[in-house]
Amino acid sequence: MEIIEKAPAKINLGLDVLYKRNDGYHELEMIMASIDLADRLTFTKTESNDITITTNSGFLPTDRKNNIFQAIEAMKKRYAFEGGVHVNLQKNIPVAAGLGGGSSDAAATFRGINRLFDLEATLEEMTELAIPIGTDIPFCLKGETALVTGLGEIVTPLKRPIPQSWVVLVKPKISVSTPRVFSKIDVDTLTHPNIKALQKAIEDNNYTEMTQHLGNSLESYTMKKFPVVKMIKEKMLDFGVDAAVMSGSGPTVIALCDKHSRAIHIANSLKGFCQEVYVVRTLNQ
Repeated sequence: MEIIEKAPAKINLGLDVLYKRNDGYHELEMIMASIDLADRLTFTKTESNDITITTNSGFLPTDRKNNIFQAIEAMKKRYAFEGGVHVNLQKNIPVAAGLGGGSSDAAATFRGINRLFDLEATLEEMTELAIPIGTDIPFCLKGETALVTGLGEIVTPLKRPIPQSWVVLVKPKISVSTPRVFSKIDVDTLTHPNIKALQKAIEDNNYTEMTQHLGNSLESYTMKKFPVVKMIKEKMLDFGVDAAVMSGSGPTVIALCDKHSRAIHIANSLKGFCQEVYVVRTLNQ
């Protein structure tokens, strides 16, 4: 028996770093959305007790360092199912791109193991197991479009998905470490986007207002460290996108267009600067 799960990437339309907590982590306020760029995971029971992972990506570990491995271990410890698991990961989401690929793979693993072994685990139970592995995983378990607060573990779905639009996504040939970015930033020097205004615009289905409130507190650090990220955003705006913003800690930059034809035209123009260019949509538009 095998189970197949899709693991959609996520984008940050807004990301505000509010303050640094006493425990050293940062309090966040974000608007996140799932998109139709996704990894594909196939889960198969095995007779041994081992966890094995194969993948088409040469950049990913296949041992305990992988979020998939950790998610299976957490489920096995909690629900004590018998037997082992083999996972084949078809990687389509760029690695270390600010698109939550590893977190979404872990979320898909929680869902897949739950189905494979008929565990009947609730969303709340899986979320509890997910938080120690990665703070983006709770959002990836719920998906769609949401206000995300705390460290990323508090997920409140918005009343509606983002207004009808197309997303141009560009990932330069660099990787950015999220923990390193957060260890280097000074909250007092960051810009702070108006997340509440962004949320209201989305829930009012006001595309124009939404485009005016995209923002990311982490842009200034990542763009200073990696000027190519700033260049990509500037090129997007020059080519006529309605709005552009870095996703997560970067380096991927996303841009919104209200027409598919314009999104395709701009994406083709950007392929002269970067190889990894996608035109996607948010889920449930």
